[in-house]
Amino acid sequence: SSGGREVVGSNPITPTTYFRPERIAMSSMSSLRIDKSVSRWLFLLVLLVIGMIVLGGATRLTNSGLSMTEWDLVVGMIPPMSEAEWIAEFEKYKQIPEYAAEHADMTVDGFKEIFFWEWSHRMFGRLIGLIYAVPFIYFLFMGRLRSRVPRFFAIGLLILMQGLVGKYMVESGFVKNRVDVSQYMLAFHLGMGFLILGLLYWTWKDQKEGWSFRSEPPAYAGHAGLLAILVFFQIIAGAFVAGIHAGKKYNDWPMMNGRFVPEGYSDISPFWKNLFENAATTQFNHRMLAYILVVVAVFYWWRIRKFRKIRAKSTMLMVLLAAQVGLGIWALVMVVPLHLALAHQFLAIFVFLAAIGLWRTAKLGY
Repeated sequence: SSGGREVVGSNPITPTTYFRPERIAMSSMSSLRIDKSVSRWLFLLVLLVIGMIVLGGATRLTNSGLSMTEWDLVVGMIPPMSEAEWIAEFEKYKQIPEYAAEHADMTVDGFKEIFFWEWSHRMFGRLIGLIYAVPFIYFLFMGRLRSRVPRFFAIGLLILMQGLVGKYMVESGFVKNRVDVSQYMLAFHLGMGFLILGLLYWTWKDQKEGWSFRSEPPAYAGHAGLLAILVFFQIIAGAFVAGIHAGKKYNDWPMMNGRFVPEGYSDISPFWKNLFENAATTQFNHRMLAYILVVVAVFYWWRIRKFRKIRAKSTMLMVLLAAQVGLGIWALVMVVPLHLALAHQFLAIFVFLAAIGLWRTAKLGY
């Protein structure tokens, strides 16, 4: 300084300029604004993926998934616009086995209803892809994603892959005289949807909380991870139950047609196919995994009960699991009506998010 005045040289970051309070305040406000922009984008995507999973469930449960017999990325965005076009589309649907098996008495107006579900599902998926891609490119070139770019690329790749998996899932319903899509493709598609949801939710929380990590997570974090993985596999098990309509059979509880282990549990050879193609096996396994999950969740709560924040999240997961088990039993004994089936899938989303949230909180050591 000279005469008490600041002198700024050629170096743009001098002590006299860098540590001015107003510059620090502006920098902090700018950083906060950027964080909020990315955080809001991620939160919107979490909501959209939740909506997509629910819409997908409604499409499946209303037997609407095969109503669009062709897949076209651009032309397929435009639904039939005239009565003649609707009749032509309906005639295409009449050629597939599902029509005779499920909708033989359907009218054109009835076809419009199931077409709407599948068309909405496809359009919603494309909307998610667009809402992810455009802000991602903007934030990437503006440097707002910083060192987390690989994770954002991974999420974008999964969203792209999910669209392709959905395409092949629908095509699986048009082969070998099938009247439904393959339960294997259904489980894969649903699993991918939940994986995308989990990554988006975790990334949103990281972005919102400043990407704070612990170099060495506490021991109980691994058990929380195991619990989240069990929830994920239970959702996959539920997809196989839904995929072969196993919930329409063995509608008593706690037994299955009067037996704990149902008759015909291992009827199919080789045995492994029973796990995915036998109604008795898939439903029994889904029930048992639900009981195991509740026991593990209670045990975990007891273990971490002294840690206030993680205990609260563990309690939330236990409550949601108990509600989900109760809802599942109710849906089963009522022979899976549409509203209960949708509610069961909807609640599964929040069970999953609670498990992911518990895992993340445990890793941070709260």
